[in-house]
Amino acid sequence: MQFLNKKHKERFEELIQSDNTYQEDVERRSLFYILSGNEDLFRKRNHIYHFKDHSIEPNCLDSEHVDFSTSSKALIRLGFNLYNSYSDSSTSPVDILYSLDGNNYNLAMNGMAIRFGMSKVAQEEHQPKKVEEDEWDLEM
Repeated sequence: MQFLNKKHKERFEELIQSDNTYQEDVERRSLFYILSGNEDLFRKRNHIYHFKDHSIEPNCLDSEHVDFSTSSKALIRLGFNLYNSYSDSSTSPVDILYSLDGNNYNLAMNGMAIRFGMSKVAQEEHQPKKVEEDEWDLEM
């Protein structure tokens, strides 16, 4: 798993520990990866995820108690979608990705890689083996 920086990794581990998330729970791990990599989302994490009930808070997107930027809302929607297939009228790839800067784009891509088992370690394990030219069966 690639983190943006040391602080991102520390925050991710804090969220995993707070929720007592299992290693195999890629849905929560992808959500927490996104939340921990964005300063605004991490500060407002308790409005986004209910740690006691182990559940997301979809109403946070329209809440008058917490304010999110367009890019923060996009990352929340992506995290919720990776968590439990949450969807609303703004949960399309275009709606999610158009407002993201470089760091948030990387969070989004890596969050998806975690969810679908394609993080760096998984990618290396699933790389096709290089086949030498003389190993190809060219007969038809």
